[in-house]
Amino acid sequence: MNKRILISAANISNNKLRLQASEPITGLTQTDQILVDSKQFSFVYLMENQEGYTYIVIPEPIWPLLKETVTKQIPVWIHYDEEEVELTSFYEELVEVINNIRGNSNYGEEMVTKVEGIF
Repeated sequence: MNKRILISAANISNNKLRLQASEPITGLTQTDQILVDSKQFSFVYLMENQEGYTYIVIPEPIWPLLKETVTKQIPVWIHYDEEEVELTSFYEELVEVINNIRGNSNYGEEMVTKVEGIF
């Protein structure tokens, strides 16, 4: 069964973006894929373990920090308590998704407007 973990906060320190997960990330590995949830206005980073996929939900309030990440090309890490995992292809995947959304009504007019307004 697929699981969803919300990014509840984020900050940039020591030249890296730290995404704060709302639940443990033990055993999760990256898949280098970012999906879009147009209804919830979120980017969804896909991670996996032996049990299936875990959707890391990055809601709109976090997007201004994502923009800074894109602008400065800084590394992105997800963490929960003492656990941390670097999302090594996050920048490239995010740029690709943003470019796909711009002007593309398939994502819904409101999602396109929100993405174009921030990125």
